[in-house]
Amino acid sequence: MTTTMTDERTALGAAVRAAADHADEADRTGRLSGEAVAAVTATALPRHFVPARWGGAESTFRELTGAVSELGEACASTAWCAAMFAYTGRFAAHLPIDGQRDLWDGTPGALLVPGLVPAGSAEETEGGFLLRGRWRYVSGVEFADWALIAGPASGGVEPRFFAVPRTDFTCEPTWDAVGMRATGSHTLAVEEAFVPAHRTALFKEVMGGLNHTSQAPQHNVPLPAVGGLTCISALIGAARGALASATRTAAAKRAAAPPSGAPRTGGPPPAGDAASLAIATSAARIEAAELLIDQVVSALDAGEGRPRAFENANRASYAASLLVEAVNALMKSAGTAAQDRSDPLQRCWRDVTVGCSHAALRPERAAPGFVEALAART
Repeated sequence: MTTTMTDERTALGAAVRAAADHADEADRTGRLSGEAVAAVTATALPRHFVPARWGGAESTFRELTGAVSELGEACASTAWCAAMFAYTGRFAAHLPIDGQRDLWDGTPGALLVPGLVPAGSAEETEGGFLLRGRWRYVSGVEFADWALIAGPASGGVEPRFFAVPRTDFTCEPTWDAVGMRATGSHTLAVEEAFVPAHRTALFKEVMGGLNHTSQAPQHNVPLPAVGGLTCISALIGAARGALASATRTAAAKRAAAPPSGAPRTGGPPPAGDAASLAIATSAARIEAAELLIDQVVSALDAGEGRPRAFENANRASYAASLLVEAVNALMKSAGTAAQDRSDPLQRCWRDVTVGCSHAALRPERAAPGFVEALAART
């Protein structure tokens, strides 16, 4: 059955509503609801970067960024996991064709999660490898059908990515952060699993964007050019959510204020110029971050990700700093009531603050490569 743009739009809308309906519960319990995960699974997001030969969308960075940002406005944790499901498909497209077949033949919407930091040990054996180890901070691992994890940590066989099915790994509950609480970024554990050689791809080729099975731009771009985008799309949405919440709070205070010159009889103080200024400035910062990310996705979709890798990383990290400044200003201006656990502003504030601390968005990591690339052009 052919999926139309209308079908995809309807499915995304349903996922946004499910994420919004369960956002507070997810934040409180530290776990995404089954309803929200099911709704995300029903969208095109898990198969966004899956090659077309398997029924995948093989779609653009721009379309994914827009969809994840929209989901992030409802619930940053849901959007973050959705992004991981989507972007892991881009990595898995580096597997040999037989490995891709294992993952996607008949199941292009399988939920994949990444473990990008090499860990564990791998021993070469007949037909493949014996894999063991623990991988930390694997977002969405609770719901994954497959994991694409990097190893070994050091020594032994040449580092590579291993595609491991759900039956071969377990989840150790180790994630209990102050923000992005429901991403489920727990520890993935493999006691011992045989991984056929065709379910592996060399680490240097995946990270360097060297693909032997696809010529599509999205499958042939180095990680530094994309890494920050993987994280920040959900956080743009969360910052928008914070802005919307602060705007509603300010409007409610204005509505409760007595007419000019009338004596006050209690109740909340009116929203003054300070609150208005914070909202206006934060809106501009969020918009500036979106414009920077627009440049990133434009370069990637045009096939210019490789020469612009460190420009993209620098833009994404600076966009993250703008989002943090925006939500800090909004939170400060909203007053004590916004710090209540029931107020969505404080949840968005925590989510943006924690999410933007991710290694892929740290400016000190992007700066050296960017400066070196800049010097080479002058």
